[in-house]
Amino acid sequence: MKVVIRIGGSVIASPVNPKLISDYVEILEKLKSEGHDVAVVVGGGALAREFIKTAKTLGLEEKDQDDVAISVSRIFAQLFTKKLGKFGCGKVILTVEEAAKCLSKGKIAVLGGLKPGMTTDTVAALVAEKIGADVLIKATDQEGIYTKDPRKHADAVKLDYLSFESLSKVLAEGKHRAGIHQVLDPKSVKILKTIRVKVFVINGYRPENILLVVKGEKVGTVIE
Repeated sequence: MKVVIRIGGSVIASPVNPKLISDYVEILEKLKSEGHDVAVVVGGGALAREFIKTAKTLGLEEKDQDDVAISVSRIFAQLFTKKLGKFGCGKVILTVEEAAKCLSKGKIAVLGGLKPGMTTDTVAALVAEKIGADVLIKATDQEGIYTKDPRKHADAVKLDYLSFESLSKVLAEGKHRAGIHQVLDPKSVKILKTIRVKVFVINGYRPENILLVVKGEKVGTVIE
């Protein structure tokens, strides 16, 4: 199976969680040892948003704010790459073409952000498109997708299933901005709707959920 995993910075980087990063690396190595092709895209979380805020205060344009956030995400990607050792490609991947090449060598590809105007959600979607992924798993700080933000609304209800067509109804924002923070960003949704890869949004604080998804278990919210 070809698997793309998008690990939210809100999970492993807000604050930085070395134990959770190590747990993820173990899961990734297990998937690889079972014969799966694995690509991982890591976000920058609260630290990235803090640098975006700083860049904005300095009067930098949104493109430059994005650039700073990309650098932060790549630091976390570097931690994963170093921890993976021989299982990884030895460096943070900087293009979707590099990701495909890395996978073709039997290694785990790890990416952060790629370029301004593109979130790590979109990076994951582009990698999924490039390699013909069977599934894209997004590990978040929630159990899945809800009818409303469960952190703000006590009556929010978790959705077990969503179609791509109905996804836009539960997304708060319809266009990119530096530091956008929602379940999936608008650009990634457009790509995913086109390639029709099955997407799972899961609780990222339990890395074992990834193994359950690959085994065909019902976890989080499924989008297809």
